[in-house]
Amino acid sequence: MARKVDPEEKIVNAALRLAASRGWTGLSLADIANAAKVSLSELSAHFSSKARILAAYGRRIDAKVLQDVSTEDMSGETARDRLFDVLMMRFDALSDDKTALKRIAADLRRDPLAATVLAKPLLQSMGWMLEAAGIDSSGITGALRARGLALVWGAAFRVWLDDGADQSKTMAELDRRLRDGSELLDRLSRFDPRRRRDAPDDEAAA
Repeated sequence: MARKVDPEEKIVNAALRLAASRGWTGLSLADIANAAKVSLSELSAHFSSKARILAAYGRRIDAKVLQDVSTEDMSGETARDRLFDVLMMRFDALSDDKTALKRIAADLRRDPLAATVLAKPLLQSMGWMLEAAGIDSSGITGALRARGLALVWGAAFRVWLDDGADQSKTMAELDRRLRDGSELLDRLSRFDPRRRRDAPDDEAAA
């Protein structure tokens, strides 16, 4: 028996399908409602804008990564290595929608206002990625970590969009960015009153 798809999921799926074929900028909410086979009224009950649809897609990816992480044993890894693994899981979760994401990213680069609206959902996602890697995302230090990780993610994401199936360029960029940012984040973590007493120094590299 086929799994019943809820309206929110149908709308997100339809938006991604349309974005892959038509791009994002010229896409209207009415277009998305029509493709999802829901009324515009029903769509409005779930989403107030296209940015909200993308934010919902981000939450879907967050949930997928958190589920995948729950089956992994990362206990012997450094914080930086755990972050690397988690972010690569995120890229894997995005892989089926790469064509759509490439079109969306290209259009958002020409629409900085729309991109700005997505900054908060991105930071929330990065907070979850930190937590998935066993790194505290709370408080001022956690917020700074999330912002730093968002920059790392953004740089690697741009490489990933044009990378091959082996993702070798993405992995190299991600590793480089995480290493470059580790010294600053190490200094920040020393001022975190919640830092675990038993955490080794390399924990701060995240």
